[in-house]
Order: sequence, then C-alpha cells, then structure tokens
Amino acid sequence: MLLKTFGWSFGVTALGLVAAVFYGGWKALALVGILSILEISLSFDNAVVNAGVLKKMNAFWQKIFLTVGVLIAVFGMRLIFPVVIVAISAKLGPIEAVDLAFNEPTRYEHLVTDAHASIASFGGMFLLMIFLDFIFTDRDIKWLGWLERPLAKLGKVDMLSVCIALVALLVVGTTIATAAHVTAGHEDKSSTVFLSGIAGLVTYLVVGGLSSFFENRLEEQEEHEHEEEEAAKKQGKQPTMVGLAGKAAFFMFLYLEVLDASFSFDGVIGAFAITNDIVIMALGLGIGAMYVRSLTVYLVRQGTLDDYVYLEHGAHYAIGALAVILLVTIKWQINEVITGLVGVVLIAASFWSSVRRNRALAAQENDSEEKPTEMSEV
Repeated sequence: MLLKTFGWSFGVTALGLVAAVFYGGWKALALVGILSILEISLSFDNAVVNAGVLKKMNAFWQKIFLTVGVLIAVFGMRLIFPVVIVAISAKLGPIEAVDLAFNEPTRYEHLVTDAHASIASFGGMFLLMIFLDFIFTDRDIKWLGWLERPLAKLGKVDMLSVCIALVALLVVGTTIATAAHVTAGHEDKSSTVFLSGIAGLVTYLVVGGLSSFFENRLEEQEEHEHEEEEAAKKQGKQPTMVGLAGKAAFFMFLYLEVLDASFSFDGVIGAFAITNDIVIMALGLGIGAMYVRSLTVYLVRQGTLDDYVYLEHGAHYAIGALAVILLVTIKWQINEVITGLVGVVLIAASFWSSVRRNRALAAQENDSEEKPTEMSEV
C-alpha cells in the first residue's frame, strides 16, 4: 500500500536528486533536499484538506490528481508561475522572463519580491474564504466546541463569509498595503492588493460554487442512478449520470488545483530565501509537491480522516492562520519556519485530540460490554 501510493514520489525524488547533482553538484543536491522538506512542512495541511475533497472522487480522478495534477503543480506553480509573475510585473515577454530567470537570478528574485503583495492578497483571500466557510458551517463533530458552536449559529446569516472577507480586505488594503514590502523598501500597493484580493474572492466563489453545484446534483439523483443506467442501456445510450459525474469530478479537480496553487504561494516565495536559481527551486518544490499529493491519496485510501475526525478541523484552522500570515507578509516578512510550525502544531493538536476521543469511545464500549456480563452472572 505504502509503495503503491508513494512509488511515484520515490521515483521523482531519485530523478530530482540525480538531476540536481548533474546540474550544480553536491551544493545543489543539499538545496533541493532543503526545499523539498520546506514544501512538505508548509503543505501538510494542504494534504489533509485535499483529502477531504478527494475522497468524494473515484479512483480514475484520484489518478488524474496524481498525474495531470502533478504536472500542473510542479511545472505550473513551481516553474511557470514565478516566471509569469515576473513577466507581468516587469512587463516582459515570456521568453525574456525565462532568460531573466536563468541569466539574471538576482533581478528575477527582486521582481518576484515586488509582486509579492498581489500574490499574497490573492492567495490570502482564497484561503480565508475556505476557512470562513468551514468554521461557519454547523457540523455534527466539533473540535473546539466552545468556539465552533456560536460560530455555526452566526453562519446561518447569508453571505457572512463574503462580508467578513471583504472587511478583512478593506482593512488590509487601507493599512498594511499602504507600506507594502518591496525590494527598495516599502511602497503603496493598495490598488494592487484590492484588485488581487477581489480576484481571489471571485475565483473561490466561482470554482467552489460550480463544484458544490454539481456535487449537490449528484447527491440528489443518487437514488435514481440505477434506473437511469438501466434505461440508458436499453436505448443504447450513455447514462446521464456518467456525464454529470464527469462534470462534478472535473470541477472538484479544478477546485483542488486552485486550492493547491493558493497553498503553494508561501512555498514559492519562501524558496527565494534559500535560492534564486529557478532550476533548483523547481526540483526541490516539485519533489515536495509530489509527496504532498501522495500523502493526500494515502489519507483517502487509509480512511485516516474518518478515524481521526479532528484532523480536518486542525487543517482548516491552519488554513486560517496561513491566510492571515499571507496578508500580514504584504508589509512584514515572516520566517518560513514560523509559517510551517503553525500548521504542524495545529494539525498535531487535532490529531492528539482525535486519538484521545478514540480512546474514550473505546473505553465506553468496553464498559457497556462488561455491564451486561456482570448482570448475567448475578
């Protein structure tokens, strides 16, 4: 099971490390290793949240997530995305931006730093919406009941998540963004932050809305699936539900990719603190991204989220923390170690709470089994 799930990750790791040695020797090998660990530590909460979505998809789409999704994550977000940022911010063509990344890495890093405000605003708003929608939903299982119960009641107010997110963007745009961190010092990036933040919010609403719509349609028609398939077979047509399932899975896949992109922002930006070589960066972050995806599938197939019910809560709290950190980094620099530790601590706490809950439930079951035995002996 372990080899089957992580086999691709092990293979990519071996190829990536060999490529690093050929590209830049032992120093490059060490940097790639550090970047891989950085990406995994920063994105563990991403794997937990992804697993919550991926478990609703069938084996085919899980495989797509591990193949096509990896290409998007590794080449799209870890290699092409930084180049696109530079091309847009510096008003360069794609070829010029790539040439800059390879031949003038220091200037390339400066341009990415100057574009950080827009990246952080987009990613921060997208992740903030994920956290708010989770925390305002009334769930049967609650981790921090003293906090989640009143918030679930507040969540009955229509569009509350959107209102709070817009208020947060307004505060950030009129305070933090007025002295955003750039290479030369600080600069007013209010308009950029507002525009990027709105784009992040709209992206979440569109992609998340479409995914939820098709998922709900599937649930409503699930009880009629067998009859529809039989009727379609008799007429020699493809069952309607197959097409609907494809749409639902596609939009959930799209949602996962945007979610992964938002999580990867801090990893991509943080990587510049270690190296500004785009090849080493792509190798290190790409290996880390592969493990995050394998871990996501592993959590789904092992049913870990069902056994440790508070893990999803801890991951969403980590998302909320990361959203705040991203918005704060528009003005102030925060060490990547702190960013990674926040997520690890929250998930570790939720895991330990889940273990304690499982032990308590097991003890209750044992007590209930012993009492009838004692009565029968009497």
